[in-house]
Amino acid sequence: MSKIMAVNSGSSTLKWKLYTVPDEKVIAKGMVDRLGLPDSVFEVQYNGKKISELGDIPDHTTAVNKMLDKLIELKIIKNYDEITGVGHRVVAGGSIFKDSVIVTPRVVQQIRNLSEFAPLHNPGQATGIEAFEKILPNVPQVAVFDTSFHQTIDPVNYLYSIPYEYYEKYGVRKFGAHGTSHRYVSQAAADYLQRPLSDLKIISAHLGSGASIDAIEDGKSVDTSMGFTPLAGITMSTRSGDVDPSLVAYLMQKMKITDPDEMVKILNTKSGLLGLSGVSPDMRDLLATKDENHRSDLAIKIFVNRIVKYIGSYIALLGGADVLIFTAGVGAGSAEIREDIVDHFNYRGIRIDKEANENGKGIRRISTKDSTTDVLVVPTDEELMIVRDVVRLIKYSN
Repeated sequence: MSKIMAVNSGSSTLKWKLYTVPDEKVIAKGMVDRLGLPDSVFEVQYNGKKISELGDIPDHTTAVNKMLDKLIELKIIKNYDEITGVGHRVVAGGSIFKDSVIVTPRVVQQIRNLSEFAPLHNPGQATGIEAFEKILPNVPQVAVFDTSFHQTIDPVNYLYSIPYEYYEKYGVRKFGAHGTSHRYVSQAAADYLQRPLSDLKIISAHLGSGASIDAIEDGKSVDTSMGFTPLAGITMSTRSGDVDPSLVAYLMQKMKITDPDEMVKILNTKSGLLGLSGVSPDMRDLLATKDENHRSDLAIKIFVNRIVKYIGSYIALLGGADVLIFTAGVGAGSAEIREDIVDHFNYRGIRIDKEANENGKGIRRISTKDSTTDVLVVPTDEELMIVRDVVRLIKYSN
């Protein structure tokens, strides 16, 4: 049985899952944290066991070597040859990558060239790819882009109302993110409902630390809330979501900030639920403190409000919605947030089944039988989507 690895590399982290195919079973997973820093954390989980070690891991190549050797030591694999493919998550594919691709030296260089669109992600992901290629030179590597699913968006929805030559010269447009998740949950929803994906108008709400709403028709992304970067869109854990650009200039002047990157960092890391509440970026903490802290309550209401506005606009854009999907940590984990959102659409006949919403696990319908739209909870599995792309592309290339 073949084994395929799904990898998410960062500048200081490397997360992975090892699957068997075709049964798509996770047989091991793990991570390296504080990569390149003192006291790196190395973890492997398998068969209900967890191994955790501390020690300096200076670079990605060392991390990959240690991970593969540990898999052999634990008898999860007999040798490197058992791994027949590796898929890598890459955040920014720009306008270049309209689908996942088999990695070549040119692809790696293009990923690096696109780092200006995702400076915190693409460099580490390119480095992770190179580390695996060095150790497993004969194993096909596949790059899976968060942005590629949104390459079907029409210019009417992806262009900004700024001078058109900025798009021509600099490639400025909406790219979106979370495409791998939206692609996975939309197909999973169609399978669950036993309806062709091509027949469905879907609104997918990926509500996690990062959060985005996607309008999907005929299995293709029509519009999405994130923009040129993942900073745009709805309120997130620490990201502001949409703000008036003039506000940025105003605040920089008031706070005597001269470096735009400093202001962007504030919008990315000190805003959103954290900035509004002053308590936490974690929705669970806000829900626990909302009764005694009015700012926690306000942050929750703003979070719901922005989601409702996007969902409402996408219902209009699509001319209705057959399915509304909730996924990711908050989307799949908080019955209260789901109910607060759906209640705003009772006027359209979209109604939630309180008992179904508050109970159950895995993929399930949480709307009433007479609801005009099927409301589903669909746990996302981006790693499995990556593995499926590896299988698909390796077969195409053979």
